[in-house]
Amino acid sequence: MPTASRELAYTALMRVEEDGSYSNITLDKLLSESPLTVRDKGFCSKLFYGVLENRLLLDYNIAVRSKIPAGEIETAAKVLLRMGLYQLFFADSVSNAAAVNETVGLCKSKGYERAAGFVNGILRSAAKDKLLLPDPKKGKNKYWSIKYSCPESIIKLWRKSYGDELTLTCLEALQGRPPLFIRVNTLKTTAQELKSSFEKAGIGAEYSQSLENCLMLTGAGAIETLEQYRQGLFHVQDTASQICCRTLSPVKNSTMLDVCAAPGGKTFTCAELMENKGKIIACDKYESRLGLVKSGAERLGITIIQTMAGDAAKSDFVNADRVLCDVPCSGLGIIRRKPELRYKPDLGLSELPQIQYDILCNAARFVKSGGYLVYSTCTLDPAENNDNARRFLIEHGDFSPVSISLPEGIERKYEEEDNELTLFPEKNGADGFFISLFRKK
Repeated sequence: MPTASRELAYTALMRVEEDGSYSNITLDKLLSESPLTVRDKGFCSKLFYGVLENRLLLDYNIAVRSKIPAGEIETAAKVLLRMGLYQLFFADSVSNAAAVNETVGLCKSKGYERAAGFVNGILRSAAKDKLLLPDPKKGKNKYWSIKYSCPESIIKLWRKSYGDELTLTCLEALQGRPPLFIRVNTLKTTAQELKSSFEKAGIGAEYSQSLENCLMLTGAGAIETLEQYRQGLFHVQDTASQICCRTLSPVKNSTMLDVCAAPGGKTFTCAELMENKGKIIACDKYESRLGLVKSGAERLGITIIQTMAGDAAKSDFVNADRVLCDVPCSGLGIIRRKPELRYKPDLGLSELPQIQYDILCNAARFVKSGGYLVYSTCTLDPAENNDNARRFLIEHGDFSPVSISLPEGIERKYEEEDNELTLFPEKNGADGFFISLFRKK
């Protein structure tokens, strides 16, 4: 593979490392500005995400081979070593010689001549060896943490909350890129028509086994460049989010309120379920983020969405028949999509539950009598999920729980109330997600 692919991956990894930027935004921007071929962009993307997804495993393999303490290895050298080790152990299309030589060459070209010998020594040692792991007999948390590149703090939380079997399911789902699901824009086309158009374009498209108007795509490349996207025939949305909208079940000619709407995926799906008839008030704390909702609605041909800036925990909104309260969360259910999240030193696990609860309580003020309220997150943490849902019912006697109707093929894997649903990430399935449903008496 050309050096340019590795150089771009290195640039992107350094930005994530030093600036704390989101992986998908960082790489997409660099790729969109790059003259690389489609094939080389694919290699760059695989290398970039492969390093992020396996960072703890790669760092462990650096540490056991290095005489220099991990904390004393400069960032650039560490990033280059991760890239080299990933190619040695995970990139079958790259020879060991290329993995070593290209990485050392990149090290020199970036001005790190002094580190080149160190990088060369570690990689040549690894090339003669195998991928190393801690002894599982000395502790499951440490072993799983290194093997699946997930901090022990998250593993401990999941094992305590959900047990070993579900924890292992979540960890295994972190490996490799997640599936790409889209929601068909039923205002403009049908699932059959859209599937056919993708197949004619050489893009794999399969019907969801559990949801109507949902397709899984393979080999789509950059979504924004697709003609079907430009025509507004779909928007990208994981099945978990689509199940959330299905649970809220908005109906045409009604009023819906989405208190944390941006970037708008759930708002769009609800508008389509309403057949673009009625009114949706889409709110977000930041006016700039509401621009994403406006532009997305315009592309999809949705006309019933009105945007409003406001703090979801404090602002006054309009009364609505359906209220969606999809709150900011720690994101533990989507770390396979944003692998850098798992390495954040503080995920806000202690502060978030109260912030989320305040938003839920404020949103509840605007549910009409007989109306429905959905509280949801994209995380796997009972304190942010089930605990908040149950506290809400205890402290709000004017609301009652409503049993969630499960789509075909979706089963409960965790013991919880009938009005609660925790979805766990699976290889070719939904992201981790939590949904709870209430009705105002």
